Amino acid sequence: MSIENCTMLTDFILLGLSGRWDVQQGLFVLFLLVYSITVIANLGMILLISMDPQLHTPMYYFLSNLSFCDVCYSTSVSPKMLADFLSQQKKIAYNLCVVQMFCFGVFADVDCVMLSVMAYDRYVAICNPLLYTVTMSRRVCIQLMATAYTAGFMDMTIFTYCLTQLSFCKSNIINHFFCDVPPLLALSTSDTTTIEIAMTIACSCIVGSSLITVLLSYSYIITTILRMKSATGRRKAFSTCASHLTSVAIFYGTLFFMYFRPSSSNSTDTDKVVSVFYAVVIPMLNPLIYSLRNKDVKGALKKAVGIKSSTG
Repeated sequence: MSIENCTMLTDFILLGLSGRWDVQQGLFVLFLLVYSITVIANLGMILLISMDPQLHTPMYYFLSNLSFCDVCYSTSVSPKMLADFLSQQKKIAYNLCVVQMFCFGVFADVDCVMLSVMAYDRYVAICNPLLYTVTMSRRVCIQLMATAYTAGFMDMTIFTYCLTQLSFCKSNIINHFFCDVPPLLALSTSDTTTIEIAMTIACSCIVGSSLITVLLSYSYIITTILRMKSATGRRKAFSTCASHLTSVAIFYGTLFFMYFRPSSSNSTDTDKVVSVFYAVVIPMLNPLIYSLRNKDVKGALKKAVGIKSSTG
C-alpha cells in the first residue's frame, strides 16, 4: 500500500447512470421527485410521531430514528447525483468522495442495526407483553440507538482509514453514480485483499448479527401468534409486524444481492440498478410502507390533517 513512485489522484469522474443527455434530463426529473418524496415523507413521519402523544412509544421512537437515517443516507447520495445529471463533467474531489462513502456507509449500517432493534421490540411486545414497559424503558431505547450509531461509526471509521491508505494512481473513472465501496476498491492500484477481507468480516458481523436477531425474533413471534386462540388477536399481532417485515425483506434482499453474491456474477449495470434501489428508492418506500400499513400512523395523520383544516 505504499504510495512511492505514484502520483495520487485528486479527483474522480463518476460515469453515472447514463451517458445520453436526453436520458439524463429525464432521470433528473424522476429522481428529483423520488428524493423530494423521501425527504417530505420521512421528515413528515418524524414530525407526526413527535406531535402525537399516542405515538410516543418505543416502536415509533425507533421508527422516527429509521426515518432520520433514511433522510441522511439518501441525502449523502441524491443531491450529488441530481447535480451530475445536469453537468457535463461529473467530477468529485477525492476527499469528498471519501466523505460521501463514509456518510452513506454509516447510515446504511445504522439502518441495518435499526431493523434488528425494531424486530426485538416487536418480540418483546408480542411474546412478553407484561414486561414490555420495563424491558423497553426509555433508557434501554436510548442505549439501543446509541449502540446502532456507535456500530455504524466504528465500522466506517476503520474502513475509511484503511481505504485512505490505498493508492489511486491510474484511472480516475468510477463506473457508478456515487462513491460506493466496490468501485473504489476496483480502482485502487494497491493490493486490496486485506481490506476486502476486513470489509467482509465487518459486514458479516453487522449484517449477520442483525439478521440473526431479526430471524430469531420473528421465529418466536410467529410461534407465539400461532398459539393464540383468538383469531382477532392473531390478526392484530400479524398486522403490527407486517410493515416491519416488508421493510426487512426489501432491505436485506437488496443488500444480499448487492454484496453477498459470487463475484463472478457481478455486472456493473446490474450493480447500478440495485444501488439505485437501496440508496435512493428504499428510503422513500419505508415511510410509505409504515404509513399505508399502520392504523396508528394513519389515524395520527388523519387527526393532524383534521386539526390543520379546522384551524385554517
